[in-house]
Amino acid sequence: MTMKEFGVTSGGNLRCRGWRQEGLLRLLENVLSVGEDPANLVVYAALGKAARDWPSHDAIVHALTTMHDDETLIVQSGKPIGVVKTHERAPIVIMANCNIVGQWAKADEFYRLEQDGLICWGGLTAGDWQYIGSQGVIQGTYEIFRRIAEQHFNGDLTGRLILTSGLGGMGGAQPLAGRLAGAIILCVEVDESRIKRRIESGYLQDQATDLDDALRLAEQARAAGEARSIGLCGNAADIFPELLHRGVAPDIVTDQTSAHDLIYGYIPRGLSIDEARAMRQSDPGGLSKLSLASIARHVQAMLDFREKGSVVFDNGNLIRTQAQTAGVSSAFDIPIFTEAYLRPLFARGIGPFRWIALSNDKNDLSRIDDYLLKTFSDNPSVVNWITLARQHVPVEGMPARIAWLGHGDRTKVALAVNRMVREGVLSGPVAFTRDHLDAGAMAHPNIMTENMKDGSDAIADWPLLNAMLACSSQADLVAIHSGGGGYAGYMTSAGVTTIADGSSEADERLSLTLTNDTSLGVMRYADAGYSESFNEIQKSNIPYINLR
Repeated sequence: MTMKEFGVTSGGNLRCRGWRQEGLLRLLENVLSVGEDPANLVVYAALGKAARDWPSHDAIVHALTTMHDDETLIVQSGKPIGVVKTHERAPIVIMANCNIVGQWAKADEFYRLEQDGLICWGGLTAGDWQYIGSQGVIQGTYEIFRRIAEQHFNGDLTGRLILTSGLGGMGGAQPLAGRLAGAIILCVEVDESRIKRRIESGYLQDQATDLDDALRLAEQARAAGEARSIGLCGNAADIFPELLHRGVAPDIVTDQTSAHDLIYGYIPRGLSIDEARAMRQSDPGGLSKLSLASIARHVQAMLDFREKGSVVFDNGNLIRTQAQTAGVSSAFDIPIFTEAYLRPLFARGIGPFRWIALSNDKNDLSRIDDYLLKTFSDNPSVVNWITLARQHVPVEGMPARIAWLGHGDRTKVALAVNRMVREGVLSGPVAFTRDHLDAGAMAHPNIMTENMKDGSDAIADWPLLNAMLACSSQADLVAIHSGGGGYAGYMTSAGVTTIADGSSEADERLSLTLTNDTSLGVMRYADAGYSESFNEIQKSNIPYINLR
């Protein structure tokens, strides 16, 4: 039966034959409960879907509720293909989403295949049921702002103005991340309903009536020495140039609109949301051209802010790529966030690690927080984030947390949590996963792997190896995704989920999966020549074969 209400199951009653299957089913329910358009199975980013269509969704649910531990469900672009006999240590689910052969990996071909019902785009964590709402990206956004503070503002963003746009499934993390980092953040969003949704969720504080009101609120916060988040309904391609015209130069400028999708995501200036929706059907080619022209104006304003001294960066939505296509030749003068601020962390295997309390019990999340605060008391980054998150990050869907942990530490946390499940300290199992944007899990020459030291930006072997290694390490779910700008050809990534159900078998699955996952990430950066990776290899005895 098609899901009519988008909630999650609580407690210990199983609908499946075991927690490995039940956990994955609850994660599927969870991504829809926090999704942007769950009635159409869309989790985020206009077309990032949890399943290809409702019959596919229902068949996935049926498979999960009936399969045994020695069987594996195969999912092809959101459609279940079969349940095959494997063995009890094999993954419960393996999937591949939106992987198109190179010559055909073009936007037009993607849209044709998608409209013909042959594929769906899994995004990063949508199609493999790992998305945990805006909190899934909030710490990464916070980490970027904090590193900008360290590099450019003596570690303090008090009184500093961040200008950005986009409050969708990914961009919605920006206002809270900016406020937690101590800044005043102005978020431009063309869809007023998204502004209201972020205010209701606690991610955004104020909605300005117009640009004058937004600047007034920002100045009030600056005078009071307060961090503040402000939403403004408008189009960034209009608001950014107007701020330049008024002589306003924000301290930091970025963007998180759905610029990767010229038809279903980005709304060009001059069009209302309803007009853009109508053009998707009547004239998609014309809408694409309008989006490109609008993005060109949008990015040129970002470049002009940079000339005036603002710290400007690309937040991973391919807006520079689209602007370059539209004729902005200097678009890539804007640095990508990964290379500019996070690469030393990735080179050591540190990245966005997350866990979800499958019991749907907030107390379980609190107990895990307590464990992290005690165990990592000598790690200021972890302690600072967990403390802030407990106070300020609202729960969306099932209780979940994200923290940037690296090699060894992820395994330590997961094994401790599995022991807590076994001993009854927690009321139910916990799912462990991570973002696809992780050390060994993504090849994306315009985001994750831009300007690698050895020129290996476009080599997609690493995420493919990552997925195969996860299967070999007994992970419960393993996925390979492709997509990006126009949803085709821009990146390949791998996702992995493992369930801590308290069993000794889970100890082995967690230890192998998480240790090998970060080991490969460190090896990937060592292979590209990053000194931080060699330091981690020596410290942790990672079995890297060094042929450099």
